[in-house]
Amino acid sequence: MEISALTRSVVKSNHAIISPDGYINSSVPGWTNCTVNVIVNEDMGANLCQTFIRFNKDGKLKGKTKSSQIFFYVIDGHCTATVDDETRVLTKGQFVYVPIEKEYAFESHLQATQLLTFHKVYEYLEGYDVPPVIFGDAANVAGPAYLGDPALRLQVLLPDDHKFDMAVNIFTYDPGGHLPLVETHIMEHGLMYLQGQGIYMLDNQWYPVKKGDSIWMAPYCQQWFTAMGKEPAVYIYYKNVNRFPTIV
Repeated sequence: MEISALTRSVVKSNHAIISPDGYINSSVPGWTNCTVNVIVNEDMGANLCQTFIRFNKDGKLKGKTKSSQIFFYVIDGHCTATVDDETRVLTKGQFVYVPIEKEYAFESHLQATQLLTFHKVYEYLEGYDVPPVIFGDAANVAGPAYLGDPALRLQVLLPDDHKFDMAVNIFTYDPGGHLPLVETHIMEHGLMYLQGQGIYMLDNQWYPVKKGDSIWMAPYCQQWFTAMGKEPAVYIYYKNVNRFPTIV
């Protein structure tokens, strides 16, 4: 018998570890026959929203982006996605970026289908158009060594273009691979582990993390990670980019 008062989830003012053992389901208008867990959002102090979606039989997501753009990533299973009158079948590892003011619809008849989303209010940049709809496949995205270390590989899923004010990347660490420094920076992160396990340091506190866990990191939350175990550790993560660092 497990003690129900135990959890690996932690929520602090500048970071959070959210493990599946504490999920509570949410009802989202237009998202039907599916289980939705809101992992990160502004109520915890974040400037993004991250959700995890598990389709039930004949699950559907339907809506229209307004001020926020949405990045949808298929963690498992498959679904049919229609965005701006373009329809594609998405399978594990594939994704679609939905800019503002676009209608979208997702359907899956497979109960095991799982999606991850990142939402961010779009910040216009003078001289640049709003980004277009982008369909993609992580399997087709190169993963060069990060800072010259072959034990670390970084895949950049969205174009490196000033039209975009958000980036979504996949970071792979071989067992024993680790960040080469403690990062301290202005960018905010939301992430989910797709594979493996390791130890994450956030604000000088140490946390075991594994597949299925999510993390929120506020700007300037110090961070470091090392992969442990017998398989690579892989996580997908969001960050804000390409905009002026102050409103002053």
